[in-house]
Amino acid sequence: MSVVGFIGVGNMGGPMAVNLIKAGHSVKAFDLSSAAVEKVVEQGATAVGSAAEAAFDSDVVITMLPAGTHVRSVYENEVFGHGREGALFIDCSTIDVETSRDVHASAEEKGFLMVDAPVSGGIMGAAAGTLTFMCGGSDAAFDLAKPFLDQMGSTIVHTGGPGNGQAAKICNNMMLGIQMISVCEAFNLAEKLGLDAQKLFDVSSTASGQCWSLTTYCPVPGPVETSPANRDYTPGFSAAMMVKDLNLAQGAAHSFGANTPMGEKAAALYEDFCKSGSEGVDFSGIIKMLK
Repeated sequence: MSVVGFIGVGNMGGPMAVNLIKAGHSVKAFDLSSAAVEKVVEQGATAVGSAAEAAFDSDVVITMLPAGTHVRSVYENEVFGHGREGALFIDCSTIDVETSRDVHASAEEKGFLMVDAPVSGGIMGAAAGTLTFMCGGSDAAFDLAKPFLDQMGSTIVHTGGPGNGQAAKICNNMMLGIQMISVCEAFNLAEKLGLDAQKLFDVSSTASGQCWSLTTYCPVPGPVETSPANRDYTPGFSAAMMVKDLNLAQGAAHSFGANTPMGEKAAALYEDFCKSGSEGVDFSGIIKMLK
């Protein structure tokens, strides 16, 4: 088994680290939140006092951080200078493609292998070990990373070279944001027309309107027992996180010259939803604002 330095053990990183512990790895955990660290220590991790200490003498360093600025700072100021020779770096954060590729290039210059491996599946998927990992990096880096990712997820896809994991993540989540709005609008229209929500679900879940936002994450109470709509929209994936990902997609679209009018509109609607005080509400809760 390996020594894993895990930097960022919050709502997503914490359960991921615990799954590595269950798989038999020795995990050194660091987070700016002492409460977050304590939760994984209770499950068998060792607390360390800095990202540099987490990286020191670890076989693998995994990061789950809020934004590209944090990823760049942690790697350049702490991980690169303290990672041991031959260490593998896996960044599971969702960040902009350009920063990801810059950090990859710095890692390569210093002789390290690295994979960007953002995730899909939310907090429940992190806890269950059923996450989807979208991985960018060399074949050699992916081959080394996959056994560890297999212990935290159920679908591991090598999407290409450095930064392509981030590219896949922001494209996927742009689709998700657009689709959720369309599903919400359809249920709101159905209500106005006197069509029962369950009846619409029964039709559309097996017809051409079928999508994940409908069949797995239905935004109205009732049809899908496990959806946040049945928990008063307690987040599996918050509106604030959706805004982050939609804005990353828009930034990439502008940088690389892609036309994404629906993505732009979805980003604006979710911005409005968050500004109304709903940052911590599940992103499917936007049905209330649309109504």
